[in-house]
Amino acid sequence: MILKSFKVKSNKKYLNKLLSKRQLLANNNKIESLAVVVNLDEIEKFDVFYDLGNLLKIQPNKLKVIGFSTKKNQTNSNVFNLKDFGWKATIKNIELHTFLETDFDALISYYSSNLLELKLLTAKSKAKFKIGILPDDNRLNDLIIKTKINEFNVFKDEVFKYLTILNKIKNE
Repeated sequence: MILKSFKVKSNKKYLNKLLSKRQLLANNNKIESLAVVVNLDEIEKFDVFYDLGNLLKIQPNKLKVIGFSTKKNQTNSNVFNLKDFGWKATIKNIELHTFLETDFDALISYYSSNLLELKLLTAKSKAKFKIGILPDDNRLNDLIIKTKINEFNVFKDEVFKYLTILNKIKNE
């Protein structure tokens, strides 16, 4: 139990270090690739994010959705849990590590729970523009859409509206 609290403390320290180094890069690049981090303890469906990707004109092969769950019995390869994280926020899962090292144009962090592991996924991602609904820490996301977790249609409309204003959506 003591080791677990030390692990949490080291991960929090690493998260603060990552967030203090983070810099917002202002550019007019269009979003062509999209990553999504979802808390499966809060929502169950992935398919709504494919609809959002379609609305944003993202090619299906340029959209990657991963889920996080605190439950240990997950069989899907796109679902990760607590045992995939080590000390100092090291990632033990190769697929998750690959996801975090990919340079996505945008990342959507769709979770409302204040879990350290979800924050680490958002902070460690190499995405250039980060969108989220968790207003607890402004340093995590570049754009925060303050909606409830079950109001996905409102979130989708707001994301489309703001990305249009910011000139981030491709014109095809």
